[in-house]
Amino acid sequence: MSAAARWGLLAALLGSFVLTLLLLPAKALKAEQVVDVALTDVAYATFAGGCFWCMEKPFDQLDGVTSTTSGYAGGDEKSPTYESVSSGRTGHTEVVQVIYDPNKVTFSQLVDVFWHNVDPFAINRQFCDAGSQYRSAIFYSNAAEQEIAQASKAALEKQFGKPIATQVAPLNASFTAAEEYHQDYYLKNPLRYSYYRGGCGRDARLQAIWGEAKH
Repeated sequence: MSAAARWGLLAALLGSFVLTLLLLPAKALKAEQVVDVALTDVAYATFAGGCFWCMEKPFDQLDGVTSTTSGYAGGDEKSPTYESVSSGRTGHTEVVQVIYDPNKVTFSQLVDVFWHNVDPFAINRQFCDAGSQYRSAIFYSNAAEQEIAQASKAALEKQFGKPIATQVAPLNASFTAAEEYHQDYYLKNPLRYSYYRGGCGRDARLQAIWGEAKH
């Protein structure tokens, strides 16, 4: 779904709610937390699961996760914006970067939560959002993460008996944090978030694939 269509869906579902609420500021810590990754031993993981609004909460709920930041990865443009990524021309996809304590939660556990919050069979889309900017992916930062991601993907293909479309790709330092109004969207705009998620058919599809899942 294009950027314009996404906003249109929200407007149609919420009627007279003031659309300018979308511009509420995010927590100032968001940008600082991304920078801190390079300065500490805290681990990070980056996942693409369609609309990044919907991918923060599943990880925020995990013990050991310090923060989640919505952003863009996988493209060539050096300073991507929501508008440029939504055009589908930059090569980026919407992602969430998870900063976590590996002593409390493992990368394998994060990957498991990721799988249960995406449609792994969808090609260049997730739920109602279509285009390569909504493709699903696990971005790895080292050989160990690559091995875990590829092994989990192979296990799912064996389990379901069909190809998994989710990409396993190197991050290559390409993560860029999204604009502030996208951060913690499910917390700042719970009603809008709920209507968007329901209208997009996300939970219905996840239920069909995973049953009682971790979303």
